[in-house]
Amino acid sequence: MKYITLFLLFLTSSVATAQWIEDPAIDALIREGIQNTYNMKFESADAAFKKVAKAYPDHPAGPFFLAMVEWWRILIDINDESRDDHFYEMLDDVIDMCDERLDRNEQDIAGLFFKGGSIGFKGRLLANRKSWVKAATTGKEALPVVMDAAELAPNNADLAFGTGIYDYYAAVLPDRYPVLKPLMMFLPEGNKTLGLKELRHAAEKGRYANYEAMYFLMQVYYSNENKPSSALTYIRKLRAAFPDNPVFHRYLGRIYIKLGNWERAAQVFADIVTAVNAGKRGYSPQMEREAQYYLGYNDMLQNKPSTAMKHLVECDRLSRKVDEDPSGFMIMANLRMGQLHDMMDQRDYALKQYDKVLRMPDFKGSHDLAEKYKKSAYVR
Repeated sequence: MKYITLFLLFLTSSVATAQWIEDPAIDALIREGIQNTYNMKFESADAAFKKVAKAYPDHPAGPFFLAMVEWWRILIDINDESRDDHFYEMLDDVIDMCDERLDRNEQDIAGLFFKGGSIGFKGRLLANRKSWVKAATTGKEALPVVMDAAELAPNNADLAFGTGIYDYYAAVLPDRYPVLKPLMMFLPEGNKTLGLKELRHAAEKGRYANYEAMYFLMQVYYSNENKPSSALTYIRKLRAAFPDNPVFHRYLGRIYIKLGNWERAAQVFADIVTAVNAGKRGYSPQMEREAQYYLGYNDMLQNKPSTAMKHLVECDRLSRKVDEDPSGFMIMANLRMGQLHDMMDQRDYALKQYDKVLRMPDFKGSHDLAEKYKKSAYVR
């Protein structure tokens, strides 16, 4: 269900329409603001986009990009809902501005584009808040607006990002989530091959949507298509462009793990721990919790039980700090600690860990594994 709003289409943060403001200075400001947003320099991004809004007070670009910055503030601490109402208000202001333009000219490309993007932002946050019905309704509202924009500018590579998302997810998600099939009766048919082609076009040729298209392609290849080598191509480009972005940093480590390159993954996650300790923006306890788990599991694979245990104990400690309910990282860290105790011939401690895992929710077969190792000690 977490992909519902992707399926119903939303235009996201880096998609811009400065080409509809024929002003090189504004184009430069938008590029500067995008760079600063992705690199977590929110105050500088706000300053750039406020200049855009002041220079063109009747154009939705400035307010939309200011909302984009707010979105990234939410993203780096997604469990904090204190910014939600302000974010929705910012988007409503953009939609009102777009409606005024569309009342004057129903084919106003900027009005269509930014209205679709703003509605989509709403759907994306609603999905993160698990308000699935509202998210689906919002996504459905965004779709015709975006499609109208794409029909008016069929060769626009930035718009190909939005249509690519729709074509891909409309093709693949109904089979994955049958509950979506009735909804598809009222929406255009998807095309997976075309969707990937459109996304690649946006990544290669998009003036403003290129980075966001790379991000989506990376996620698609990593999560859906099981092509981690393709995902690695895009995440490397994003890391090179935005070295201070913690989301891209974490995905790099995850992709190395999926590729089985534990040496490079361990270095990435060690760097993440360093960034957390340095207080870098966006490097949260949740990120460190994940990093500590993978560092511990890597040491376990390397037959270094003592150092592995330190990392996993830290993962468990951080999990108890940030989890409302036991997370997968907490559960698996405790299971691994039981295995480590078995590796060190500490059977009594191992059994206590397995019992602890059995008191937690089952996570990807964790209960079966705990029962197995209770009956017969884990052997590496």
